Amino acid sequence: MGNRVLQVSTLGKRYSSYPGPVARLKTLLGLHSHSQVYWALQDVSFDLQRGQCLGVVGDNGAGKSTLLKLLAGTLQPSAGTVQRSGRLTAILELGAGFHPDFTGRQNLMYGGSFIGLTPADMLRLSDQIIAYSELEQAIDRPVKTYSSGMVVRLAFALVTAVQPEVLIIDEALAVGDQHFQKKCVQRIAAFRQNGCTVLFCSHSLYHVRQLCDSVLWLDQGRVKALGDTESVLASYEAHVRLQDVAGVAPLSAELHGPDLPALQADPVPSHTSNRVASLISACLVDAAQAGAAEELPCLRGPDLKLQVLAHSDAAEAPSFGIMLEQLHGVGIASVASHADGVQPHRVVSASGGTAWQIELTFDQLPLHSGHYLLSFYLFDAAGLVVYDEWKNHISFQWISPSLTPGLVKLPHHWG
Repeated sequence: MGNRVLQVSTLGKRYSSYPGPVARLKTLLGLHSHSQVYWALQDVSFDLQRGQCLGVVGDNGAGKSTLLKLLAGTLQPSAGTVQRSGRLTAILELGAGFHPDFTGRQNLMYGGSFIGLTPADMLRLSDQIIAYSELEQAIDRPVKTYSSGMVVRLAFALVTAVQPEVLIIDEALAVGDQHFQKKCVQRIAAFRQNGCTVLFCSHSLYHVRQLCDSVLWLDQGRVKALGDTESVLASYEAHVRLQDVAGVAPLSAELHGPDLPALQADPVPSHTSNRVASLISACLVDAAQAGAAEELPCLRGPDLKLQVLAHSDAAEAPSFGIMLEQLHGVGIASVASHADGVQPHRVVSASGGTAWQIELTFDQLPLHSGHYLLSFYLFDAAGLVVYDEWKNHISFQWISPSLTPGLVKLPHHWG
């Protein structure tokens, strides 16, 4: 296979449904029976090279989990073939194989055999696995006394203790607390840098963009698109917007705060103690007061100025992200402070605690008149973990002196 470590050819998985148990029994006995055939996955083909990271996206029921189970070997295909080269590790249902009455340490020894580790391997790696899971105080207690987050920590530490040639991940970043999510992303990124081939399935398109160089979009069990990350995700996001547009209600806006106007499309999420960091406020600076409650506050430019405040328990300063969109989710621009090498300012919050503040100005914003939305995101310092997000949080009207139709004023000259 050369540098190719995973080759999938016309892969498919078929299920049969029967009108009743008698019909199923007839089929098992080789007798004629009426049944309906359902293809959960059909005619899927792709190759993965060493060090490549392929993202898998799609709606619920699109066949993503079926594909991953076929690749991992926990399901057998009804059609097509899967060729693997080297050690494969699959992170599908973390902790599903743990015995609740065994201790964490006993489950490590037991579970290691299922991922190809010998007892000698486990004796050598157990201290490292336990340290990574941060469960030293609970490792000799029965797993049935663990919280779900503790089980996830132990399982992830076990299955990633040794770097495989191929790593298959199904929504591993959607579980556990934010601190451990960051450790997961860092380990996955390190594996990839060391030449591990990764197949990453997630509803978090942010992490798909961060980790993957190509994306497979599944739709009703078939390949809808396969190609570079940005082009496939752009098509997939357009598909999601079309699904959502029928349910979009007009956004109301109201002024908020004594000093700066914060125009809210949604209630401000409250700070919760289980978050490492959370947004506190996001404000438009210099927005004109609306004349009536149903009217959107107006901005006439030429600059768009924003101020964002966040709480963080982390030792490092967080990173801020801002997305500017047209009404109904047509993306225009997004920026992130970590990508631009900018640090927020440490300030004292209204409650007397430590907070982080950042200001952003879009100079000479080249938008034509229209209704626009702003979303706000809070990341760790490296932009690996999303701590908090306020989607469509600010809704405003931008008034341009130009009456020219379109979305933006592009730099141009006439020859």
